[in-house]
Amino acid sequence: MMAAESVRVGIVGAGANTRLRHIPGFLAIENVEIVGVVNRTPESTAKVAEDFDISHTYPDWRALIEDRDVDAVMIGTWPNLHCEVTCAALESGKHVLTEARMARNACEAHRMQAAAEAHPHLVKQIVPSPFGLEQNDSLRELIADGFLGQLREVIVIGATDTFRSTDEPLHWRQETEISGMNILTMGILHEAVLRWTPPPTRVFAQATLFNQERLPSPHTGATRASVPDSVQVITQLEGGARGLYHLSGLSLFGPGHQIHLYGSEGTVRFELTPEARLLVGRAGDSELAAADIPLEKRGGWRVEAEFIGAIRGEEPVRLTDFASGVQYMEFTEAVTRSAASNQPVDLPLSDFL
Repeated sequence: MMAAESVRVGIVGAGANTRLRHIPGFLAIENVEIVGVVNRTPESTAKVAEDFDISHTYPDWRALIEDRDVDAVMIGTWPNLHCEVTCAALESGKHVLTEARMARNACEAHRMQAAAEAHPHLVKQIVPSPFGLEQNDSLRELIADGFLGQLREVIVIGATDTFRSTDEPLHWRQETEISGMNILTMGILHEAVLRWTPPPTRVFAQATLFNQERLPSPHTGATRASVPDSVQVITQLEGGARGLYHLSGLSLFGPGHQIHLYGSEGTVRFELTPEARLLVGRAGDSELAAADIPLEKRGGWRVEAEFIGAIRGEEPVRLTDFASGVQYMEFTEAVTRSAASNQPVDLPLSDFL
């Protein structure tokens, strides 16, 4: 049996998720080496290198990308750098795995997609929404087999008290310059919804920011949030179904994250937090019941393995490709535009440049 192709990975940005999932994930794969890392400061770069025994560090991300010993780049930075680093890495002939959200806005997402199309021989992947990875294939199969009948309503809930207290430092997700048009968990929820429903063709949204003042950000020193902490969205879906989104960072004892699919014949209620529960029911049932998913059909987190497998030509990128990223980025921007104008916005967008 031939040894697996060697892949040398460079890490740009090593925050919590990169340290928790991506670095250990790569290190667990045969013939994959993390050859270098660069983080936001020289001190944090050195700490990551020491913690994971990474041999090489860089003064900035451009130096890593220019290193000929790097085959693939994992981008774990905040969204404000995703577009610039991705496009530069592809231009330098590197495969790219970038953390979600894809970018700050639809314009940046389309720039990334154009760069991807200009380098078709390179692998491009976005870290997928973790919601529903275990249940995804079974749920897709259930829907394809007609369990719901005709889809009529989609309810998406992301209501927590994450940003309710003003006695906490400003989070980077509350700064538009860093996070872009990504409000609360809207993007990560919508990405999951798109796996199971047709895309929306129109959105009508309202949004507000109740808790603007915060303690100074440890990263930027800013004290005023610029991203809404309460959003409601009405959608029309391809095929005629209607959708309703409730996103909040202020909901004391809120319901967490849920996705409900209501059809002419059946219902699916997916409770994503605090623990994943997939409940289903059809006409004639007395109540919803937990879906029975056989062990062999359960998915899971295999982002790093899928990325390396795609580089080695062993499998395609399923979760998540750049085209899917562009789709959810257009949705998040449409919500922002609609809330600002108090007018519905049609999808796909036609004026993202």
